[in-house]
Amino acid sequence: MQQFSMAPTEMVASLWRNRYLIKTSIHREVVGRYRGSSMGILWSFFHPVFMLAVYTFVFSVVFKTRWQSGSDSKTEFALILFSGLIVFNIFSECINRAPGLILGHPNYVKKVIFPLEILPVVNLGSSLFHAMVSFMVWLLAYLIIFGMPHWTVVFVPVVILPLLLFTAGLSWWLSALGVYLRDVSQVVGIITTALLFLSPIFYSAERLPERYRFVMHFNPLTPVVEQTRNVLFWGKVPDLKLLSIYLICSLLVACLGFAWFQKTRKGFADVL
Repeated sequence: MQQFSMAPTEMVASLWRNRYLIKTSIHREVVGRYRGSSMGILWSFFHPVFMLAVYTFVFSVVFKTRWQSGSDSKTEFALILFSGLIVFNIFSECINRAPGLILGHPNYVKKVIFPLEILPVVNLGSSLFHAMVSFMVWLLAYLIIFGMPHWTVVFVPVVILPLLLFTAGLSWWLSALGVYLRDVSQVVGIITTALLFLSPIFYSAERLPERYRFVMHFNPLTPVVEQTRNVLFWGKVPDLKLLSIYLICSLLVACLGFAWFQKTRKGFADVL
């Protein structure tokens, strides 16, 4: 039986070795999602705008949610909300699809030469593309409403990088686990829904009572959501110490997730 390396160096080497295949697969994934629709890839623009309008109406008009700034501006609330949703959507889209990645490509499992480990990365790349479209929408809206964005927007890749590594690690772990436990996708859906409302997306973390704030500290999305909002809307330089700790932890999650995937992939063909 073929042995697969679980070393972190193999993780990097595999991504580099298959970089052209990853690029092609991401393109096919993005284009294929809208194949057959009349507006095609334009849906990647309209979908986040529509959801933004719905969330903004419900939380700013119906529930009258406000931020610590005390501003009643609905456009300000919309942009603050949108910045958090961009981060959350990268994570949730990848994690929700991860348990079915291998199950959805049984033909690839039979082909020993196909690098199965790139499937979660392709999924992440597709999600990142849609996040970039949403980010451009955010910048355009800010430019029209408030003028030139803060220079701190250049830190967005630095803030997002730890989340990408963390998401990749979880995706490797869940995609392998989903082959053996088919109920994983149902559990993941519940967890991601809970994280949506337990993250400081629709409200500021400071609005939580002191005794409940520890929940935010255990939420892996909290630091990225808050730091993204800081660099995009408030014009603050990110907390590099916090991001460094998050980056180290995310690297560990990525390495462990990849190792788990490589360890368990030998049994994929037997289960499928």
